Amino acid sequence: MGNRLSKIYTRTGDDGTTGLGDGSRVAKDSLRVEAFGTVDEANCAIGLLLQAELQDDVRELLIHIQHQLFDLGGELCIPGSEAIFDADVEALEHQLDHYNAGLPYLKEFILPGGGEASARCHVARTVVRRAERATVTLAQAEEIRPQPRRYLNRLSDLLFVLARVLALASGHGEVMWNHERRRRPAAP
Repeated sequence: MGNRLSKIYTRTGDDGTTGLGDGSRVAKDSLRVEAFGTVDEANCAIGLLLQAELQDDVRELLIHIQHQLFDLGGELCIPGSEAIFDADVEALEHQLDHYNAGLPYLKEFILPGGGEASARCHVARTVVRRAERATVTLAQAEEIRPQPRRYLNRLSDLLFVLARVLALASGHGEVMWNHERRRRPAAP
């Protein structure tokens, strides 16, 4: 980092613009700002998840992911930069395979819940999915490398699997959607 912030407010954004990492200015509601802002929000959701009781291996993985999300946000904030690579996506796939291997097969949809850590993980998953959608929208308007989109796609899948792992580890178990709860009204 070249410059350290000694003063948090600058007043330069009062006109509705913000500075990108390359020094250019864009509207605060631009697609690029929406994308990296939602990645930041996903990182915050994972930070909240990290405040719950977690297995050490899951905690270490999530901390590593937080750093990568910060890198990914930086890539989106600095047009033309590269911070997420194919190896990062492949590492997520490896973790997905590892954690999914011990889970029972899914026979029903799962509702968010299954204890505090699992529920927080589901929230993080949905925010990551929104970050993915924002990045896809940005990629339709501007040149974006495919690795950030692929990373966010795999990360939301990994968070789904981790939510299942956390629900089972907590003793609460998974909350299954009961599709038979609604009975059809009797015919007249």
